[in-house]
Amino acid sequence: MGFLSTLLGITGFGIGVPFGLLVGFFLFIYSKPKTVKEPITRPLYELDNDALLDLLPDIPLWVKCPDYERVDWLNQFVTDMWPYLDKAVCARIRSMTEPMFAEYIGKFQIEAIEFDELSLGTLPPEIHGLKICETNEKELVLEPAVRWAGNPNIVLALKVLSFRITIQLVDLQIFLAPRITLKPLVPTLPCFATVAVSLLEKPDVDFGMSILGGDIMAIPGLYHFVQKTIKRQVANLYLWPQTLEIPILDPATVSVKKPVGILHVKVVRAQKLLKKDILGASDPYVKLNLTGEKLPAKKTTIKKRNLNPEWNEKFKLIVKDHQSQVLQLQVFDWDKVGSHDRLGMQFIPLKLLTPYETKEFQLDLLKHTYITDPQDHKKQRGKIVVELTYAPFREESIKLEEDGYGRKESGFDRPSDSEVFSGAGLLSVMVLGAEDVEGERHNNPYAVVLFRGETKKTKMIKKTRDPLWNDEFQFTLEEPPLNEKIHIEVMSRRTGLGFRSKECLGNVDINLTDVVHNGRINQKYHLINSKNGVIHVEISWTTV
Repeated sequence: MGFLSTLLGITGFGIGVPFGLLVGFFLFIYSKPKTVKEPITRPLYELDNDALLDLLPDIPLWVKCPDYERVDWLNQFVTDMWPYLDKAVCARIRSMTEPMFAEYIGKFQIEAIEFDELSLGTLPPEIHGLKICETNEKELVLEPAVRWAGNPNIVLALKVLSFRITIQLVDLQIFLAPRITLKPLVPTLPCFATVAVSLLEKPDVDFGMSILGGDIMAIPGLYHFVQKTIKRQVANLYLWPQTLEIPILDPATVSVKKPVGILHVKVVRAQKLLKKDILGASDPYVKLNLTGEKLPAKKTTIKKRNLNPEWNEKFKLIVKDHQSQVLQLQVFDWDKVGSHDRLGMQFIPLKLLTPYETKEFQLDLLKHTYITDPQDHKKQRGKIVVELTYAPFREESIKLEEDGYGRKESGFDRPSDSEVFSGAGLLSVMVLGAEDVEGERHNNPYAVVLFRGETKKTKMIKKTRDPLWNDEFQFTLEEPPLNEKIHIEVMSRRTGLGFRSKECLGNVDINLTDVVHNGRINQKYHLINSKNGVIHVEISWTTV
């Protein structure tokens, strides 16, 4: 009996192994991917209690969380566009993967890699809710809750050693909680320059992978390994604060140029100026400004009846582009009545200056900007002597202002306290707007900024309680404004004639110590002597 059972076992093994190999070879050669079918859907009123309880986790966020908005219109838009998005996305995937596949051809005995089928299916992603976050920055933050239980038909074919292997992706489900930031907001269509995408939490990705007709995800342990690997890789790339930035507009065309340094100008003297007065003299003064600036020009004092005036007066000008800006010097003859006569002018490109080095210029005055005009050489208009020093801001300070954050998370080390709390710099005050400012007699608000005896005013917005000014003012200082305050008032002025033409709608005093410590603040402040008034101010301190 023992001999017979042993003989039968050996015979069965000898027959079973070739038969199993034959069946496996047949499946390997002739198996084909399954056709993806439309899922069966049923309305909620046809489901029983047990089925409804199973669906509770899938209730949209706009039902459970009041912060999320219902966006049926957006889901309908995606549904209508999905057939076209499907083709566009698939074409994009093919173009991106072709060079990647080409790198593996010839390696590991791989002869060819291609998509047999590539379609995202007929079921589009669904947005279960949309949250809009308000920030003090010039940006729009959207947080949609995206779920996609799709029926894609993705079949990848590999040809290895003349054998064709097909891999099919089935039952794909993706749950995402992305944060989409449109920044910065600019006055050029589409009104934002960059789209930044990040994930607020690790995504849930579930799928099956069929090879030769069998789902390899059914192998014990493989499913959880793949899940963890996908979450880890995606989190390393896009989990907040990591972002994927997609440029929309050219930064050079929409960016507002920020100050990069201070130009120290010393107007020393002028020599042999033209005689413009009846008595054979002139009353000269100098106007100086940088090209590309809308700020009013700086002026020296007037030297009465002097053709060789000595000024030795110092000025500071804000530089926004060291390579392209030009210093414009104009010498005028002051007249008590009528317009002032221009005695001559000159230009000095800032790119001729070396940072932190003082350079003296002795220039012949010209009649106008056409420097090559031979008429300028026929009449001598005198000379002007100036000393220029360009002091650029520290790179750390510029990055603080561009990034909008004054902490080490920005990706660089802040300057030391000894550097921050000493030396000259630029205090920039941006009055963005106000909310709920209301006057007793009229609502034509404008803001007044007072600091160290200087007064700056924004433009007036008529007939509104929520004005938007976006006006910036700059103060050049010799030392940081530690333990100092800046005073801002919101005023309203009557447009016509009448008594009490001006009215104070509220005021606030802002301590600048935090600005010096952090490099920048962007906050909303409640107005004193105002019921609900709020003013939005951005202040930055940039050191030289």
